This record gives sequence, structure tokens and C-alpha cells, in this order.
Amino acid sequence: MAHIAIYTLTSELHDEQAVDAVTREFLGSLGIDYLFRGSDYADYGSNTLNLIYVRTGGTEGIFKGLFNTLREKSNRPFYLLTSGKSNSLAASMEILSYLRQNHVDGEIIHGRTEYVNSRIRLLEKVEEAREKMSGCRLGVIGKPSDWLISSYADDGMVKQRLGIELVDIPMAELLDALADIPEEMPSETSDREIISRALPGANRIYKALKQIVDEHHLQGFTLRCFDLLSTVKNTGCLALAKLNSEGFVAGCEGDVPALLSMKMIQSVTGLSGFQANPSTIDPEAGEILFAHCTIPLNMVERYEYDTHFESGIGVGIRGYMKEGKVTVFKVSGDLSRSFIAEGTLVRNQSEPDLCRTQQLIRLSDKSQASYFLTNPIGNHHIIVPGTYKSLLEELLRAPY
Repeated sequence: MAHIAIYTLTSELHDEQAVDAVTREFLGSLGIDYLFRGSDYADYGSNTLNLIYVRTGGTEGIFKGLFNTLREKSNRPFYLLTSGKSNSLAASMEILSYLRQNHVDGEIIHGRTEYVNSRIRLLEKVEEAREKMSGCRLGVIGKPSDWLISSYADDGMVKQRLGIELVDIPMAELLDALADIPEEMPSETSDREIISRALPGANRIYKALKQIVDEHHLQGFTLRCFDLLSTVKNTGCLALAKLNSEGFVAGCEGDVPALLSMKMIQSVTGLSGFQANPSTIDPEAGEILFAHCTIPLNMVERYEYDTHFESGIGVGIRGYMKEGKVTVFKVSGDLSRSFIAEGTLVRNQSEPDLCRTQQLIRLSDKSQASYFLTNPIGNHHIIVPGTYKSLLEELLRAPY
């Protein structure tokens, strides 16, 4: 499957050689890799990004004749690429107007070469992210924790908009799997006796969760992890840290909106992100201290083992992520709301009275800090290194 395929619309009234010369010059200037299909639309819709290059005016009728066939092949927006030569922009505007009248999404990609290049690359990344989410199965192991009174999801909307299926898995299934797994000496070690004693049990949880992932064909899950404190006297923090670093998305406390946010982040960045909740906020400085007891091991420069903060048992992770640019992200369970902010990880902390991984983040737009105090989407938010605001906005804006 090609990543970018370009199809053409050309009026017979225009000189073919002249149009071909403009085509070579225009497409060559964009600096992108693509498969040129010309007027052969046989595989339209089968590529990551399908572009229709409107080469001349007088092509509106040609498009109208193709419309129903192309719509059957793909429900994605029509992306109309034009150089503006030979009245192609005017024709593109008429075509886009026709699409709007038929309640179909579309966009004209036109402007300076740098803009067209960046726009195509952004749309390609968005469509790649959509492909990664489509058909994905995410487990909800146990229900959301009792205190997450707003952190549920609309299964139907999630399936419709993201292509993700949510799979309910009883907590008893995990406990049964744990009972069948023998305790073995782990590869991890610790100088602290309380951690050393907890590591074998923490690895049993990891193996049991991996077994459930395999049996249910999951690409990720969220776990009602606090139930493990009373049932097996251990925590899922180490298991989640390892599974996230292995390419799954593994969230805490049965928080489904946080899980969806993590999957969206992973589809864009390749990383699951750090699920954490604000501990303190300085709204005037735009600074938030985020903390949680687990973080993907492939997101940190180094990490240490500690106990789980609230319970003082099990194995928690104190991770130290590289300081620098970050993105903070969250979607609501019905996907109607989102929060996206870029900022800077100012420092990692290790205070004893907080969850073990602690990150002080200063938002680039400090006014966004008021969101956490006036209109938050739950308490958990996802942090990932890098700046992805425009890409996530486009992913959320893209029609489904």
C-alpha cells in the first residue's frame, strides 16, 4: 500500500503536453514521495493519503461523474491538490462547493510550496494515525475505579469515530490468571528489602496481564489496579511500565478516557505517554506538578523502584524523563471535548509525599492552566515528550 497516491483531473480542452510539463514541475517542487496514478482511480481509497490533483479548469463535470464511485471506495475527505494554473483553483472551489452541498468533507490544498508540503505531510501523519487505531481492541479490566465518577466512555462513539473496540474483561479473569502463574525470581533487583520481596509478585501481575492481552487480542488496556492491593497485596505499576514500553497502551485505575488519550498519543508519536494527575497548580506561572506511580520505561532516561505511594506496598516506578518540550493531552469519553497544551518539563522531582514519578511542567500558554481549575476533563492527563499540538488538533478535527 502506498502512503501517498496522486490522481488527476484534466479537461480535454487543455494542451496535454503543456499540462504534463506543469505537472512535472509542480509535483517535483513539493519534495514528497508519492505514487502517481493519473486518471486511473481503480485503487482510490486504498492508500494512506489519496490526493486528487485538479490540473485544469473545466473538470467539475468529470469529478461529478466519478463522485459516487469514489465515495463507495472511501469515506475519507476529498483532498483537492491544485497549483492554480489553468483555472484549476476555480474548478477546485466549484468541486468543494459541490461536496459541501452533498454533506461530504473536503479541502483544497493550495498555497506556497512550503505550505503545501507541510500540509500534505501533516495529513499523511493523521491518516497513518487513523490506520493504527482502526480495528484496535482495548480492554477494560475491571470497571473504572470508584472515585473516577466522570471517567467513562461512549463505546459506540469510540467505535464510530476512532475505529476502536472497547472490551470489558472481569477483574476475576485477571485474578484467575494470577493464581495459575507460579512465582519466580525476577530479573529486576533492588537493595531495599521491601521492594525485593515485592518484585516476584509484581512480575506475576505482568505475566498475567500479558496472558490476557494475548487471549483477547488486545492492543492495550486499562486496569482497575487498586483492587490488586487488597487481593494480592501488590501493584500493577511495574507491569504497566513494562507493557507500555513493549508497544501496548496500558493505563491505570480503569480510566477509559485516559486510555483513549494514550492510544491517540501512541498512534501519533509511537509512545503511550505518561498518565498522571496534577498535584499542585500555579495558575499565574502556568506551572503544574504532575505525578503518578508508573511511567513507560521507554520514555525515561533512568528510573528507580519504590513502593506504591498511597499503600506503601508493591513496586512503584520513579522515572526521570529528559527535560524539554512536552505535550499534555486528554479527550473526554464521548470524544466531544479535548485539552491540548504544549509546554516544558522544567524538572523531575522525587518528593516523598507524592506518587513516585513527578514532573513539573510549565505551559507555553500559561493561561491554559486555568482549565484545570475551571473545566477539566477528569483528573488524569497524558504527557508525552515533543510538540504535537497541531497534529493532535488535526486528528481530532478530521471527520470520521
